[in-house]
Amino acid sequence: MLYAVICRDKPGHLQTRLDTRDSHVAYLKSTPVVLAGPFLENGEMCGSLVVVEQPDLEAAQEWAAGDPYAHAGLFESVSVTEWKRVIG
Repeated sequence: MLYAVICRDKPGHLQTRLDTRDSHVAYLKSTPVVLAGPFLENGEMCGSLVVVEQPDLEAAQEWAAGDPYAHAGLFESVSVTEWKRVIG
C-alpha cells in the first residue's frame, strides 16, 4: 500500500534540516520510497512530502518515525495517510 507522509518543519529549524539532510536522503534511498521532496516557502525548505510503500499504516508510521529528520527533532507535525496513485 502507498502512504503519504506529510511533514512540516518547526519554524526556524532550517539549519537542522541542512545538517541532517545527507542521512535523511540515505534513509530514503534505502527504503521503498515512491517519490519525495521538500515543501518550499519563499524558496526555503520548510517540510517534506514522501510517498512510501508499506504493508499497513502502522509500518508507514514506523517508517516516518525512523527518518533521521524525525530523530533530529525537525518536524512540528507529521501526518501519515493512505494514498492512491491516479496519475503518474
